[in-house]
Amino acid sequence: DLVTGVQTCALPIFLARAAKVAPTDSTVLIMGETGTGKELIARAIHKRSKRSERPFVGVSCAAIPSSLIMSELFGHEKGAFTGAIQRRPGRFELAEGGTLFLDEVADLPLETQIALLRVLQEREFERVGGTEVLRCDVRVIAATNRELQSMIASGAFRSDLYYRLNVFPIHVPPLRERREDIPLLVNYFVNRYATRAGREITHVQKKALEALQEYSWPGNVRELQNVIERSLIISDAAEFSIDKSWLANESQLIASSPPVDRTSTERRRIESALTQTKGKVSGDSGAAAKLGIPASTLESKIRALKINKFQFKEA
Repeated sequence: DLVTGVQTCALPIFLARAAKVAPTDSTVLIMGETGTGKELIARAIHKRSKRSERPFVGVSCAAIPSSLIMSELFGHEKGAFTGAIQRRPGRFELAEGGTLFLDEVADLPLETQIALLRVLQEREFERVGGTEVLRCDVRVIAATNRELQSMIASGAFRSDLYYRLNVFPIHVPPLRERREDIPLLVNYFVNRYATRAGREITHVQKKALEALQEYSWPGNVRELQNVIERSLIISDAAEFSIDKSWLANESQLIASSPPVDRTSTERRRIESALTQTKGKVSGDSGAAAKLGIPASTLESKIRALKINKFQFKEA
């Protein structure tokens, strides 16, 4: 893992904090821009913990539809909803004794935030559609690239959950703010990908390292990984080098891509559905059915986004 891989060197502050908290069972909140390597740090914490022989289970909270996230995390009983043809364990059960990594935790619906808070406080949960209370022994590491304090102020994220997650915060700076770490990371990833490919790289070209340190890395560590892997695929030489045009192309691509505002996109989808149903939320002809999510979830989103559903009754 990354911490072990650089243990003979002076650790950056955030990696030193990861090494410090790893042997404990404390909940960790990792914050930083997209691509800064938050999951790498979570895995490093797990590997250096007393839970290292148990599972590390990761889940991207933003990649799972709101209507399925409760089932994904906590499992469901047979017949809990249409399509639930058998009992299915959730991620908490799969991570029993180990670590559960909740990436993009800020994207959890409010009702799921309440259920997660219960797990952190009481160490227990129920499967969707079930009545049995299940105990769990899972360490939670959460990560986000969002500003949680502003989300709390807008009502989109629960303050009590924030304080439960924020037991031990780790802020990961973007790569452009820690250029001194680039040689460390280059050596680590070159060795990693060379080993995977069954190759031996004798040294890193000085010009290549200088070019990597001069670049601003808008895609952070993930982009650095991609450049290194691409080089090892293209070149058969024992010396690691790069084509500087790759970096220019990456910059142009990112500059030409407008940022995605997921909140605005979600607001437009909800308002469109409410317009079509004249403000009706539940029922077969309601907005929730059109969006394919439970009515309770839609109500939570409407409150979080401060949408006045009554205005659509006049539309």
